[in-house]
Amino acid sequence: MNSNVENLPPHIIRLVYKEVSTLTSDPPEGIKIFPNEEDITDLQVTIEGPEGTPYAGGLFRMKLILGKDFPAAPPKGYFLTKIFHPNVGSNGEICVNVLKKDWKAELGIRHVLLTIKCLLIHPNPESALNEEAGRLLLENYEEYASRARLLTEIHAQACSLRAKDQAATADPCSSSATGDGPMAKKHAGDRDKKLAAKKKTDKKRALRRL
Repeated sequence: MNSNVENLPPHIIRLVYKEVSTLTSDPPEGIKIFPNEEDITDLQVTIEGPEGTPYAGGLFRMKLILGKDFPAAPPKGYFLTKIFHPNVGSNGEICVNVLKKDWKAELGIRHVLLTIKCLLIHPNPESALNEEAGRLLLENYEEYASRARLLTEIHAQACSLRAKDQAATADPCSSSATGDGPMAKKHAGDRDKKLAAKKKTDKKRALRRL
């Protein structure tokens, strides 16, 4: 996607830089902003799945694109992490009123990010881009929550996203690091067998000496 920086007036660029700098140093709870130094109109963001929702435990990547008419026109929001949610389309597009008819130039980027996080807590099936998720939310919440949790586990687990940063140390998310999991249990089983065989051999030797 082409950069919109050259299309924005200098005073708007300064305002965006100022807000992005503030958001980077003092982000909303559960949200982190990663500015693109080459293109301030392309904001990369991570949002932690809120507790008490099917998205809890997940870390969701998304981006905000500021168009050439920003802030007169709202930014466009996209989830980069696959998510099962009524208001997120198959291409990751986010449908929320603040990015459409309720947008006001003075709202700012912080308000947009908080609204998107709230959308994970309170989905709106009436403006669904994912019709199946919207239908399940209304008709069968348990099935909806189950599908949403499954995709969160597969695509948004925070541990897997941090794995690259922990290459030099034991990964606390790895089952082998905690002593649980199939490999750890296999090694423990092998140890027990060797100990049992040794005890048996020692017992035979003791009997021979009697």
